[in-house]
Amino acid sequence: MAMSSQITSQRGAVAFNPLAWTEALTARFARYRLYRRTLNELTSLNNRELADLGLNRSMLTRIAYQAAYENQ
Repeated sequence: MAMSSQITSQRGAVAFNPLAWTEALTARFARYRLYRRTLNELTSLNNRELADLGLNRSMLTRIAYQAAYENQ
């Protein structure tokens, strides 16, 4: 007798569940808003304030990305 099982990944489950899809979309949008807010706050600082923090202007996008997407 053969036995079969159905395995679905998390991504497959999200595609068929509207509630999970909207929750994933909301979480994604919240992370993007955090990224933009962080980037805007950092770019509003002048060079001296950035230097006091040990930052360069070239580092700002990476720092904002890390704050929003890598610290989940």
